[in-house]
Amino acid sequence: MSTSSVDRVPDGRSAPDPRIWPDLATPRWAPLRARAAEALFRRAVRPMNIRVCLPGGRRLGAGGPDAPRMWLHRPVTFFHRLGVDAKIGFGESYMAGDWTSDALAEVLTPFAERVATLVPPVLQRLRRFVDRAHPPGEDSSVTGARSNIRRHYDLSNEMFATFLDETMTYSSALFGAGDDLADAQRRKIDGVLDHAGVRSGTEVLEIGTGWGELAIRAARRGARVTTVTLSEQQRDLALRRIAAAGVADRVEVRLSDYREVRGSYDAVVSVEMIEAVGRQYWPDFFGAVGRRLRPGGRLGLQAITMPHDRMLASASSYTWMHKYIFPGGLLPSVAAIEQGLAEHAALRLYAVREFGQDYARTLREWRERFTSRWQEVACLGFDEVFRRMWEFYLAYSEAGFRARYLRVHQLAFAR
Repeated sequence: MSTSSVDRVPDGRSAPDPRIWPDLATPRWAPLRARAAEALFRRAVRPMNIRVCLPGGRRLGAGGPDAPRMWLHRPVTFFHRLGVDAKIGFGESYMAGDWTSDALAEVLTPFAERVATLVPPVLQRLRRFVDRAHPPGEDSSVTGARSNIRRHYDLSNEMFATFLDETMTYSSALFGAGDDLADAQRRKIDGVLDHAGVRSGTEVLEIGTGWGELAIRAARRGARVTTVTLSEQQRDLALRRIAAAGVADRVEVRLSDYREVRGSYDAVVSVEMIEAVGRQYWPDFFGAVGRRLRPGGRLGLQAITMPHDRMLASASSYTWMHKYIFPGGLLPSVAAIEQGLAEHAALRLYAVREFGQDYARTLREWRERFTSRWQEVACLGFDEVFRRMWEFYLAYSEAGFRARYLRVHQLAFAR
């Protein structure tokens, strides 16, 4: 294999529109870094139970005939993208069609299992010299957070509805015996509400409305709910769903940042919103929770987490996920959450539930729904590159949970 030749676009595979996807249509070329990336890739996949299929019939990886396959259609372009920025180039190569797979999450899982060792330790010391900085304006300040949230959650309510279940819940389900996805989402929500002690008469603040299902279920318990979101599209649909559920008299939906909320509450609940806060603003988030809780109040929090050492190692990295899916965020560790809430809110952890494999199942169901209903998504104006981007995002996330590199926790805190 050589990185000095030029790839052709495979037959039947459309090239990205440069007006929409300029970084994909015209990849940067870096011959020396591409050669280094090729050597590291070959080294990394050598022991993996996958088959990397190259043009001309060559194979990489330790997988046998039944192993998940990665077809590397354009190796030259692939290695140049990796060489320029491996944290972004691997996903961009999939978006551009440089490589495909018949079992995407299964191919990505061995990479997730070895994420800490894919790059040799001697080269990891150079990270600070090669890691790309986060772009200005994508931090999670009040202004930046509004922009970041709208880039993802205001894509299209109709698009999200193609792969979410009837509850329109966009976070990990918690499966019990015989549950379908909607049942498992309600089970998850009830778990968070139980952690926060939500019952009849409870005044609840929800940070991160989603499309309103948690607020509806809290109101049906007899609670009064104030819920805040930065997404206009989520706010509009949540209002309609809350009204349809007959609980509009007990739920107020505000288009507001968590830092702008005033008043005091018996309970604060938040489901998979802390991941978007950003490390710089964790003290603001934890402090806001503490100020809003009345004496004796409780917090029910659901969070995607990573090991503390990996969180520290990746805290400054700008990745494919930041560029294309969730700008400005960082996955916390349980230790970081526990310490932050103790220091800034005087809250102590008293209950924990972990269910990362349920998230892997949730993500697989979402991806299967998204793929099976792609024509509906396409009719909303999204192109094939967007399809590959979302396939990669959902499979990449599933692989992280399958490998147990990522976890999801429900955490209960009280003073």
